[in-house]
Amino acid sequence: MGSGEREVGKPHEQLEVWKFVMQLAKAVYQLTSCFPAEERYGLAQQMSRAAVSIPSNIAEGAGRNGAKEYLHFIGISRGSLAELETQIQLAVMLNFATSDHAAFELAERTGKLLTGLHKKWNSQ
Repeated sequence: MGSGEREVGKPHEQLEVWKFVMQLAKAVYQLTSCFPAEERYGLAQQMSRAAVSIPSNIAEGAGRNGAKEYLHFIGISRGSLAELETQIQLAVMLNFATSDHAAFELAERTGKLLTGLHKKWNSQ
C-alpha cells in the first residue's frame, strides 16, 4: 500500500455496535474478576461466555451472505444480551456486583444498538 492508503478492516469492525459490545465484554471480564473464587466456574464463566457471544455473533453475521442470515445472528446476539443482563442482575442480588457497574449501562446501550441494527436489516 502506498502512503495515505489505509487498509480497510473487516466489515464487523466498522460497526459501531460491534465496537461497543467489545467494550461490554471487557467490562464483564473486569466485573467477574472480582467474583469469589468459588464462582470462577459458575456464574462468572456463564457471564463471560454470554458477553463474548454478542460481538462474536455480530461478526459472524456480518461475514455471511444476505440480510436473512445476518438477522439470524443479530437475533442470537440479542438473546445472549438478555442472558447476560439476567446474569448481571443475579450477580447484584448475590452481592458480587453493584448496580452502578459500567456493565449495566453498556448492556442497556447495547440493547438499543442491537435493536436499531435489527430494524435496519429487517427493513432491507
